[in-house]
Amino acid sequence: MNEKFFTLSPEKQARITNAALEVFARNDYKHASTDDIAAKAGISKGLLFYYFRNKQSLYLYLYDYALEQVRGQVLRQKLDGVTDFFELMHIGARAKLELLTRCPYLLEFSIRAFYSRGEAVSDAVQARLNGDLTGSFAQYFSNIDFSKFRPGVDPAQLLRMLTWMTEGYMNEKQRAGVPVRLEDILADYSGWEEMFRKIAYKEEYL
Repeated sequence: MNEKFFTLSPEKQARITNAALEVFARNDYKHASTDDIAAKAGISKGLLFYYFRNKQSLYLYLYDYALEQVRGQVLRQKLDGVTDFFELMHIGARAKLELLTRCPYLLEFSIRAFYSRGEAVSDAVQARLNGDLTGSFAQYFSNIDFSKFRPGVDPAQLLRMLTWMTEGYMNEKQRAGVPVRLEDILADYSGWEEMFRKIAYKEEYL
């Protein structure tokens, strides 16, 4: 992408970003129209492609933007002194879900990106997703007491499984047209956490 995009005023950057999130959230990658994005942002299509080399460049910028929004939301939480894996997971889940329920297009875009398959952008998205899961584990779980886990249990795989379950849950709600309520998701998420805790932790930590 063209770095001149970041010299725009925050208001104009937000207008372009939000327009693109809306169009990509409502359509699969192939049918998301850059004409619609430009019109919603109040700029010409030529200017849109001046800032972003092509449609894929714009999409991957949105992916990185969504990830940074989520990371920022999580990092604003009080995580000092949290050494329990599942406690940290719950704090992070609440923070991310609060953001996503406040920003529905960010939620819908994130779900579409997570499930992107067979599209022009899919390979690049999946590569980013795999790297993000690995990077997130190293960053957020550095203070966790892993001695609580039973031998042979892989905490990184638990992170992936809980992520997949949450994304699948939200995708199912979206496809069914059911409103995504934060407290409902967290109630179900707590049940999954408890199930995995019993499987993963040594008896003395249950």
